[in-house]
Amino acid sequence: MRVVLTNDDGIDAPGLAALEAAAAVLGATLVVVAPAECHSGCGHRVTTKGGIRVDDIGPARFRVGGTPADCVRIALAQLVPDAALLISGINAGGNLGADIHHSGTVAAAREAALHGVPAVAASQYHRRGTTIDWSRSARWVGEVLTAIRGRVHAPGEFWNVNLPDLPGDAADPPVVECAVDASPFGLGYRLTDAGWEYESSYHDRPRVAGGDVDVCFGGRIALSRVRAV
Repeated sequence: MRVVLTNDDGIDAPGLAALEAAAAVLGATLVVVAPAECHSGCGHRVTTKGGIRVDDIGPARFRVGGTPADCVRIALAQLVPDAALLISGINAGGNLGADIHHSGTVAAAREAALHGVPAVAASQYHRRGTTIDWSRSARWVGEVLTAIRGRVHAPGEFWNVNLPDLPGDAADPPVVECAVDASPFGLGYRLTDAGWEYESSYHDRPRVAGGDVDVCFGGRIALSRVRAV
C-alpha cells in the first residue's frame, strides 16, 4: 500500500513533517509529492500550459514546481499511479466552512477524490499569535486516520479534518463528525495606501451550531465528509 502525502505550505513546512509522523500509523509506504513553495490560498488552480518541474530529492520524496492540485495530478498520473490514499496537510491554519473553496490543502484532497482515490485534508486551526505544537497535531491526526481507516464513503467524497487550538495542558479532544458550515465569511476591508486590505476576524466568523466551524472553535476535532463536486 502506497500513500501520497502533500500540502500547500511547501515541502519544507513543519506541518508536512508532522503529517509524515501521523501517517506512520497506517504502516504504509509514504511518498511525499509536495510543492516547492508555499501556495496557501491558491484554491484548485492547476497548470495546463508550460512545464512543471519535478525534482526527485528522495527517498520517496518529490519536490514539484506547481500547485497542490498539480502535485496530486502528477502523483496519480506518473509518480504513484497505484496510490491507495492521499493525505494533504497538516495545514498551518484552519480550513473550515467556506475555506474549502480557496484552500490549496483541501483542493489536493478534492483532486484525488475526483480521480477515485480516497483522500483526507488535515488542518490545524490556531489563533493569531499562538504557536502550533506540531507533535500534538501529528498525534491527533494519527488518531483520526486510525478511526476512519476502512470506513466506506461514496465515490467523489473525501474527509476534511480540522484540529482545535487548545491550551498545552488540555486533554485530547474528541472527534466529532459534522457538516461543513456554509455560512459566508465576513467581508471586512480597510483602505490603505496599497489598496483595500482584508481585515475580518477569522475566529469571529459566522457559524451554525453543530457545523465544523462551531465544533472546531468549541475545542473538538471536526471531521467532515465533503463532496468533490
